[in-house]
Amino acid sequence: MRRPSPYTDRREEVEIKMTPMIDVVFLLLVFFIWTSSFRIAEQVLPSSLTAVAGTETAEPDQPPPPEEDFDRIVIRVVRMNGQIAWRINDVPVSNLEQVRTRLQAVAQIKRDAPVILHPDPEIPLGSVIDIYDITRLIGFEEIQFAASVRI
Repeated sequence: MRRPSPYTDRREEVEIKMTPMIDVVFLLLVFFIWTSSFRIAEQVLPSSLTAVAGTETAEPDQPPPPEEDFDRIVIRVVRMNGQIAWRINDVPVSNLEQVRTRLQAVAQIKRDAPVILHPDPEIPLGSVIDIYDITRLIGFEEIQFAASVRI
């Protein structure tokens, strides 16, 4: 036979107090409302579309916008047949004035394109500085020098 426990009769009823929990939920709600943003999130990149959609037909054979053509501009300064020669993105340029005109044409389209100067090791420093000065005068801001890693 089992003996009755003296503690079973003394057990108090457990009461859960909801007031602190409601306070915590209210504070979390206030926090999330204050930190949330009610702006509409942009889903697409800005583009040049007409004001009224659907009024004009699209031409599929249209070339891409010019700013997509210039990821970076690489200017090579090489020595060919004892003469200094320039190449802009692997297109040969005959003299320094043509380098200037081509870079001005690119600057009108996309001035923030990075310019990389890549001179051969035997090119005099003065010729490299001439190209650097031209790019700065035209208005390019990001001008880098290509370097080869020696092991």
